[in-house]
Amino acid sequence: MMIDQDIQIVFNRRIASETFLMGLRSYEIVETASPGQFVMIRVGSGIDPLLRRPFSICSTKENDLFLILYRVVGRGTSIMAKKREGERLSVLGPLGKGFELPQNDQMPVLVAGGMGIAPLLSLAQAIKTSDVQILMGVGTANEIISIDEIVDRHVDVSIATDDGTKGYAGPVTDLLEEYLKLHEPRKDSLPLFSCGPLPMLKSVASIVNDRDLSCQVSLEAVMACGLGACQGCAIKASSKETIDYYHVCKYGPVFPVQAIDWNIL
Repeated sequence: MMIDQDIQIVFNRRIASETFLMGLRSYEIVETASPGQFVMIRVGSGIDPLLRRPFSICSTKENDLFLILYRVVGRGTSIMAKKREGERLSVLGPLGKGFELPQNDQMPVLVAGGMGIAPLLSLAQAIKTSDVQILMGVGTANEIISIDEIVDRHVDVSIATDDGTKGYAGPVTDLLEEYLKLHEPRKDSLPLFSCGPLPMLKSVASIVNDRDLSCQVSLEAVMACGLGACQGCAIKASSKETIDYYHVCKYGPVFPVQAIDWNIL
């Protein structure tokens, strides 16, 4: 069920360099949302900016509070960063197709690049297994967020920074390859879930396809409507699929890794 509401901001605080966590109160959205879905938010009351922005639901609290995680990168998010408790935003959602949860006897591995951590946190909160591994890649140490502030459960977190200021020095996909080598005997019980910049996801796709592993990816895309009407978020489907193109907002944002033609992206 899709809901269009003016929703109250409960809090909006900086939690890392240019990165904010916002809490929004909506019983209806919390009740219907599933891990990996997103909302479209109108950040201003006028026509500038004109279009809504997509944001992953990164967690839910109690029965009426959901959280979004965002980084200030342009005019829309700059406006959002100035919003205060008690102000209201026009929110449409929850939208899209979310993650299929792993089985209880599996050891899921969540691979995030930058703000791709957001939908994976909602997944981590929903997973029922005792072991959840997050591999989180960021550019530098001051971009690392505190997962404990968002997810109400224990998760094992390994950090990769591009500049080597904390954790593994290098891309998170190198950290993933090391993790898979270490757990090779149990690879059939290691479903992967990933979200991040396109080059990172292409590397993840190559890694998991070479090993014939199960993997779901959440794709980031520029969206104008969030409903599949504008056709602005089309991606090429794999030749094995029954469709030529998928619209990320309508058929995704979560896809099996084998459903996408990674050579075209």
